[in-house]
Amino acid sequence: MDHSKAPVLEALRDYHDAGYVPFNAPGHKQGRGIDPRVLDVVGADVFKSDVIALNGLDDRLMRHGVLAEAQALMADAVGAEHTFFSTCGSSLSVKSAMLAVAGPHEKLLVPRHVHKSVISGLIVSGVRPVWVRPHWDGEQHLSHPPGVREFAEAYERDPDVKGALIVTPTDYGTCGDIRAVADWCHEHGIPLIVDEAWGAHLPFHDGLPPWGMDAGADVCVTSVHKMGAAVEQSSVFHLQGDRVDPNVLKSREDLLGTTSASSLVYAGLDGWRRQMAEQGKELLDGALTLVKSVRGRLGEIGLTVLYDEFLGPDLADSADPLKVVLDLAPLGISGYQAADWLREEQRVTVGLSDHRRIVAQLNHSDDEGTADVLVSALGALVKAAPTFSTPPQVQIPPPHEFELETAMLPRDAFFGPAEQVSLAEAPGRIAAEMITPYPPGAPGILPGEVITKPMLDYLRSGLEAGMELPDPADSGLESVRVVAKS
Repeated sequence: MDHSKAPVLEALRDYHDAGYVPFNAPGHKQGRGIDPRVLDVVGADVFKSDVIALNGLDDRLMRHGVLAEAQALMADAVGAEHTFFSTCGSSLSVKSAMLAVAGPHEKLLVPRHVHKSVISGLIVSGVRPVWVRPHWDGEQHLSHPPGVREFAEAYERDPDVKGALIVTPTDYGTCGDIRAVADWCHEHGIPLIVDEAWGAHLPFHDGLPPWGMDAGADVCVTSVHKMGAAVEQSSVFHLQGDRVDPNVLKSREDLLGTTSASSLVYAGLDGWRRQMAEQGKELLDGALTLVKSVRGRLGEIGLTVLYDEFLGPDLADSADPLKVVLDLAPLGISGYQAADWLREEQRVTVGLSDHRRIVAQLNHSDDEGTADVLVSALGALVKAAPTFSTPPQVQIPPPHEFELETAMLPRDAFFGPAEQVSLAEAPGRIAAEMITPYPPGAPGILPGEVITKPMLDYLRSGLEAGMELPDPADSGLESVRVVAKS
C-alpha cells in the first residue's frame, strides 16, 4: 500500500480548503464560539481541526471511505489483517477485545496484575476471570508477565475458558514471551489478546522486544499516545487470523465506543502511521542510540539503572530499553519523593513512580537537548537526596499475599448491595470496589475479593508514603466499600 498517503489528514486539508460553513456538531463551529481566553492557551488551530467525521471529514454516508482507508493503511504498516481506531484509549480497546472473545458468565484467562481497564471490562461484561499468576519479582517487589507454565496451571484448574489475555510490556517495560504463550493458546484452541498498550513502537524496529502480531497474537491493543506520537486517548486494536470474528470485534467497539469520535485523534493516528512506515526504523535507531547514552550517563552520576535485573527464568523474557527504570533505594528516597521534587524543582516530569523507583520514557521525540535536561535534573536529584526526609515505610507483603481469594464475580460484587465499613472491620469482608495504586494501575483489591489485613496495610502505608489511589469511595482509605451482609 502507498504509505505516503494520509487519508484523514488529506480529508481535513480538503475540508479547510473547501471553506465549509458548518451547521452541525461540534458546536464551537471551527472555534468561532470559543472564549478567547481558551484560544490564548490552546490556540485556534485545535478547534479548526476538530471536525466531525460524518458529513465533515467524509460525506453523509461515509462514501469516500476516509476512515476505512486509514485503518487499512495502519494494518498494513504493522502486519495485521484488520485495524480499528479507538478514540477512547486502550481502556476501551481492551474491553472491546475481551467482549469479542468471551461473553457474560463465560471465562477468560487473566493475569492478576492487569490494568484496571481490564478489571472494568470484567465488571461491565460479567466475564468470569480465571486468574493467572504473574511472575512475581520478590527482589524488586514488582511483577512481570506470566509464561506458559502459569497459563497452563490456571487452565488445568479451569479449562472451560474462551480465551486468554496477557499484558506486555508492563509499565516498567518488561515483556513476556508472547510467541510461546500464543502457541500454547492455539494448541488449546483459544485466542490470545495482548494488552500491548506500551508497545506502539515495537512493530517498527527489530532491536525492540517482539510485537504481538509478529509473535502470533490474535488481537493486540496499543496506545499510540504512550510510546508513539498522538494525542491522549489515541489507541488502535489489531486483529489477525480467524479465531476472532472481525465483525464481532467491530460490533463490540461500536457498543462501547463514542459516536462522536475526535478527528484530532484520527488525524494523529493517521499521521503517526505514515511517519513510522516511512521513517520509523531511522527514528527508532536514533532513539535507541540516545537512550543507550543516557543510561550510561546516569550510571556515571551514581544512579542505579535497572534492565538486566528484570531478565531471566521466572522474571521477564525481554525489556524495552526506552523505558529507563531507576532504583532510588540506594539514595534513601522514594520514587514518590523524587517525582514530586523533579516536577517542582527541575520542571521535569516522569511517567511512573513507586515506593523505590521512577521511570523515564524516551522515544523518537527526544534528542540530545531533552536528554541533557533529564540527566541534569537527575544529577541534581542525586545531590539533593541527602536533604530529603526519610520516606515512610511501605509495608509490602510477600507475593502470595497479593493473591486474594475471589469469593464473588467482580460484576456481582460491584453492582450488588454494598456498605462502607471502617478499615478495622474490612478484613474478611468481600470488596465492592477497586483499590488501585496508580500508576501502574494494577488493582491491589478487586470487587469480589476477600479483603486481607496485609493488603490493607500495604495500601494504607503506600497512601501515607505518597501512593495515588484514585478509585476507592473513601480517598483517605479510612474506610472501605464492601458487599453488604444479607
